[in-house]
Amino acid sequence: MEKKSSSGSIFGLDFLRAIAILMVLFGHCMLIYPPSQSLIAQVGLFCGFLGVEVFFVLSGFLVGRILYRMYSEDDFTVNSILNFFKRGAFRLLPNYYLVLILNLIISFIIGYAVSDWWKYFIFLQNFSSTMLPFFPESWPIPIGVFAFLLFPMTLYLKSKIVKPTHKSLFFLVVILGLTLFFVFTKVYYALTTQNTTLNEWNLDLKAVVIYRLDAVFMGVLAAWVSLNLPTFWKKIKFSFAFLGMILFGFLFVGVGFFQLTIENYPNFWNILYLPLTSLMVLFFLPLLSQWETTTITFVQNPIIFISTISYSLYLLHYSVILQLVRFYFPTDKLSMNQLPMFMFCYLVLTFLLATLLYKFIEKPILNFSSGKNH
Repeated sequence: MEKKSSSGSIFGLDFLRAIAILMVLFGHCMLIYPPSQSLIAQVGLFCGFLGVEVFFVLSGFLVGRILYRMYSEDDFTVNSILNFFKRGAFRLLPNYYLVLILNLIISFIIGYAVSDWWKYFIFLQNFSSTMLPFFPESWPIPIGVFAFLLFPMTLYLKSKIVKPTHKSLFFLVVILGLTLFFVFTKVYYALTTQNTTLNEWNLDLKAVVIYRLDAVFMGVLAAWVSLNLPTFWKKIKFSFAFLGMILFGFLFVGVGFFQLTIENYPNFWNILYLPLTSLMVLFFLPLLSQWETTTITFVQNPIIFISTISYSLYLLHYSVILQLVRFYFPTDKLSMNQLPMFMFCYLVLTFLLATLLYKFIEKPILNFSSGKNH
């Protein structure tokens, strides 16, 4: 049985979400310091990358469980799908559009020209080509949006055509098919692209919707296993976590140790690296989804708090706060002794504004959409 935190969510998943946003924050905090090839700078780059990848798989797992129950237990009608979209829209869109408009206002004030700004309102800023430079941290949002538009619609249409007699197996076949399809979009990319640098890979593959939906769908696959094979899910929690640590070591240390650079092994990076990262995150889900609530309050409360405001933190922390603060207080004019205090003030401001965004915008809208009056 899944143990829940006092917030009503699974504490282990709260922990994973909190770690993910802290990794993203740490990665972007490294931008405060001068460019460096030091170990801590490299760790920061990896943390920033990995934090977002965790969000993909975790969101797939959480939303996948909701979708599976909706599909298997209820009549999977157009109205039920529209209600699913409505709940997702209330959770995702208000914060996103508010921060997007803030970014546009800030860009106008500081004189930064924004091209194709309209694409951000319909999540096309990175659909099939290089992510646009404005509001760069918004790139994961369209991936989540299109993943959870595509899967329910595909499931519904295929159900109407095939009329499955075994809903659970049919759900698995559809999600496996979608996962493999978007893994193979990376094969297409590898065959049609001559990129040889990590920067090109980062912009042209990692952050492009049509190559990344499998990261979310792998979380949905994990959701299916957790609900249909609960005994197996419990038995594998430690062995899979161990496999996750092995894979983490390979992706973070082994790639460098074995000199698996993108220049020498482009197909490894273009085809395998991102799915392996998603698989690594997936390996930790059996253990974390069964983590009992900790009795140590000074650990539990901060984790739940950070997890709760993680979406607000993500949207505000970079373009709105860090870039604006650096614009008015250029870090290249600060001494190395002053930079830690600058970073501390930046983090305090980020958490303060994210808390306000959650309290006065995100939470009231979520309460309204769920029928709560408090």
